[in-house]
Amino acid sequence: WEWVIVRGVDPQLLDGALRIVSDLRKAGHTAYFAGGAVRDLLLERRISDIDIATSAPPDAVEALFPQTIPVGRQFGVVVVVVDSQSYEVATFRRESGYLDGRHPSRVAFSDAHEDAFRRDFTINALFLDPESQEVIDLVDGLADLRARLIRTVGPAIERFREDKLRLMRAVRFACDLDFEIEAETWEQVRQNASGILQVSRERIRDELMKLLTGFQPARGLRLLQESGLLSQVLPEVAAMVGVPQPPQFHPEGDVFIHTCLMFEHSCQRSPSLALAILLHDVGKPLTFRVEDRIRFDGHAEVGAEMAAGICRRLRLPNDVTVDVVDLVRDHLRFINVREMRESTLKRFLRKENFRDHLELHRLDCLASHGDLGNYHFCLRKLDELERETMRPAPLLNGHDLIREGFEPGPLFSRILTALEDHQLEGRIRSREQALAWVRANRAHFEHGHRSGEGADERTDPLS
Repeated sequence: WEWVIVRGVDPQLLDGALRIVSDLRKAGHTAYFAGGAVRDLLLERRISDIDIATSAPPDAVEALFPQTIPVGRQFGVVVVVVDSQSYEVATFRRESGYLDGRHPSRVAFSDAHEDAFRRDFTINALFLDPESQEVIDLVDGLADLRARLIRTVGPAIERFREDKLRLMRAVRFACDLDFEIEAETWEQVRQNASGILQVSRERIRDELMKLLTGFQPARGLRLLQESGLLSQVLPEVAAMVGVPQPPQFHPEGDVFIHTCLMFEHSCQRSPSLALAILLHDVGKPLTFRVEDRIRFDGHAEVGAEMAAGICRRLRLPNDVTVDVVDLVRDHLRFINVREMRESTLKRFLRKENFRDHLELHRLDCLASHGDLGNYHFCLRKLDELERETMRPAPLLNGHDLIREGFEPGPLFSRILTALEDHQLEGRIRSREQALAWVRANRAHFEHGHRSGEGADERTDPLS
């Protein structure tokens, strides 16, 4: 098994899979490694899970292994746990009656041949005998691996009619593996693109996120656009195609081209950063106008609202949504970093997700005018400033303001924020100075509170 270990298989993961296959065979059943694990072993890619296909029905699998989870028992799938590793053990089966465009209404247990022919793509329909190391290829998957092709098992129209999610999976596999999509398979992706909306939002989201955080997201976006899938799942992004930009700032071309170029310049991307790259200019089509030049006034704010709606539609976790909206809304703030007040700059630099903000800005520049001056300015500032300088300990709190005779309420936040501004700019350094400043500005604060204003640089004696 040295050849497998060299190809990136965790020995503990492999050991558990071998024990399952061995125990199934000792009980008189056929058992093989199956699907993506076989494909990735042959491509010498690192694998993180091993699925097993067997002639044993689910009740036999459950009787044979002490720790099992019936995750999809009705479809013949049981998870077997060995030494804290989980393995999907699926009974050979044939499927029919895909009434919802995703799940079969009828499943019958069968043999390896029928099981291979119900799978999606030929490269995912290979079996491996782990004892003899023989690859069982019933669908010409090895030829497609060698040719680097994504091809459906059997007629593409039937495979996509059975499971509409395969439309997006064809694109994702092509990008992750750096393969081409076979001509007839591609034609059927294009012809059936509208069917993707029969799939749940969660499944679409999962495929989209794998694509955006994977190997070739820019190519994936182009394939989604060319196939018609993009206009179905993300019409707001599809609307960016053909929207021109001012050439003096964006010599690369339209908004969609710019977005794809940002992905090409990126390396590792968290889900939040990947979505922010995708959606940072999503407000441009709605704000496009031509005056002295092409303009997109307010596109960051409009885009942030649109990003929030898109994230909700895709049912993304709330923390991811908050991050994405923040990144989209603030992506233009870098234009003014050198002119910002010290307090404003420090508050920007200390944001928990600032590294994502900085990377989004870097990619935005690289995919357009190429000027990284403000990016390097922020890097220098981060090096110069200590965390304590950017987030100083509060000199006063609400109890102090109550002792000074202020009534609790929204005014507290305005006073303490203004006080922190002075701390960040080095004007106030002690508790005594802070109390003196509050007392000196008391009348202004109380007047501002009544009129809906707060202290500003015009009336603050320390400004």
